[in-house]
Amino acid sequence: MHTFRSFAACLLLMLSVWLGGACSPDAAARAIPGQPAGGGQDRILFIIASARVHGTSTLPASVSFGEVVHAWDVFHAAGYAVDFVSPEGGAVPILDDYVGKEVAARLDDARIMGGLRNTATPAQIDPARYRAVYYVGGSNAMYGVAGHPQLQRIAMQVYERDGGVISAVCHGTAGIVDLRLANGQYLVAGKRISGFPEEHEQQDAAYFKQFPFLIRRTVQARGGTFHAVDGEQPHVQIDGRIVTGQNYASAAAVARAVVALLHSPAAAPGQGAPPR
Repeated sequence: MHTFRSFAACLLLMLSVWLGGACSPDAAARAIPGQPAGGGQDRILFIIASARVHGTSTLPASVSFGEVVHAWDVFHAAGYAVDFVSPEGGAVPILDDYVGKEVAARLDDARIMGGLRNTATPAQIDPARYRAVYYVGGSNAMYGVAGHPQLQRIAMQVYERDGGVISAVCHGTAGIVDLRLANGQYLVAGKRISGFPEEHEQQDAAYFKQFPFLIRRTVQARGGTFHAVDGEQPHVQIDGRIVTGQNYASAAAVARAVVALLHSPAAAPGQGAPPR
């Protein structure tokens, strides 16, 4: 009997160790990309571009790592879980030039890197799980996101059916310019919007000639009012449940504004959609 109990105890210990390893951040991301196991926590969905080059060129393009980290930190501190989705799923490009010194150490953060190496495809995402979406910037955000029908469906279900928040920062604003409400109206129509304006681009550079559209011009063409400031200081526009930031420095401020909206009584789950 003593031998049997010892064997059973060892078996239980081995099982617990095995389960603990299976539930690491990287393992969870590999098992169900973009949708980790914990089901009860409110979630934010980061929408990230997959493009590795600018348009049809060979010029490398990248996600802005700091715009991921600074927003992730705010959402995590506020108690939200973060998942990642991209048009193609899997690993997204992170070039050294897009990793600021203040976030370089976070390249070793398994919680963030596990998600960025294992982004979900849009087909794997259940929009009903999310309180908000956050469009991440970077030079590659200009490609493959704005016109992606599945990503559009996800964002508009979160916003229009479930009363959630749509947010974007810097070039991430490119991802929201083609979103439409159920009545066919552009989401940005009549709204105050910020993002990285073409006036701040290097317009004589090869990368700029690859852009499929310009953020300021397109927002204005869709009926929105575009707001930007000179310099690199944070600048955020909040209009109803749409939060947009102008630049890299605005990522944390965008996330804080999203959290504030989600903590408002009108945004509580089950209370219906607050004003647009």
